[in-house]
Amino acid sequence: MKSHSNGNLSKVYIQDFVLEGFGGGLVTQALLFTLFLALYMVTLLGNILMIIIITLDARLHSPMYFFLKNLSFVDLCYSSVIAPNALANFFSSSKVITLAGCATQFFFISLMATTECFLLGVMAYDRFMAICSPLRYPSTMCQSACTRLVLGAYCGGCFNSIVQTSFTFHLPFCSSNRINHFFCDVPPLLQIACGNTAINELLLFGICGLIIVGVTFVILISYCYITVTILRMGSGTGRRKIFSTCGSHMTAVTLFFGTLFVMYAQPGAIESMEQGKVVSVFYTLVIPMLNPLIYSLRNKDVKEAVQRLGQKHTVT
Repeated sequence: MKSHSNGNLSKVYIQDFVLEGFGGGLVTQALLFTLFLALYMVTLLGNILMIIIITLDARLHSPMYFFLKNLSFVDLCYSSVIAPNALANFFSSSKVITLAGCATQFFFISLMATTECFLLGVMAYDRFMAICSPLRYPSTMCQSACTRLVLGAYCGGCFNSIVQTSFTFHLPFCSSNRINHFFCDVPPLLQIACGNTAINELLLFGICGLIIVGVTFVILISYCYITVTILRMGSGTGRRKIFSTCGSHMTAVTLFFGTLFVMYAQPGAIESMEQGKVVSVFYTLVIPMLNPLIYSLRNKDVKEAVQRLGQKHTVT
């Protein structure tokens, strides 16, 4: 800690934080460690396999799977920013994270979460173009356009992350160094700041709310047009295939945006830290684990790609 004095007033500025994580005894900590480890291992395996399958199978080299591969990469990074440190802290006596380490973790969490929001919006737009404008789809969603859309998602994530990190870590932390969470996040950090956090709360609810509502609006509009187009189709097989693909995406969207809204886009989030920890486990570990399962179990193309790779490996 650094101490600064001015006359009779003195403040101690914190250089290290303690991540309190979850309460409970040794048995509880062991159970939580096992749960976190299982979730993280499945997340790693599922997302790495998804990236490998899409990369190796030429039939999956289409815009939809290009975006899905990037989603898997983001989920992989997202969980990896949080899970290893959280696992190490379950049996650590200190649970200390430096100010620089906390800011770095915070930056990448915000970057990955925001990028995933934009990617889910881009994926909805891709399905809209493929189903509602199939003749224009090849020219509209060419490789360069897809690359620009993905880069735009990362740039949007980077912008929000820079803003949130800059404003949060410019606050003075002098009242306590104990973060009531298992990673560095906005609500628990604002709770221990000793400065005026009104602007930070406005930025949190304003920017995050705008992103969530804006992307949700794009997704809903896209799926309204998709639904109308599907209902006009005469082929039952075509309808089932589209519903299967779009259903997977809507499941992922509902899970991710629902938990983000509970955590960041409504004012009560900052006061309810215990609820926030449970919600955080869901969107940082459970959803990244579920996404590969959602997109593979309900996707015939991915299942066939797995079979082809398996047969190729058997023959070799």
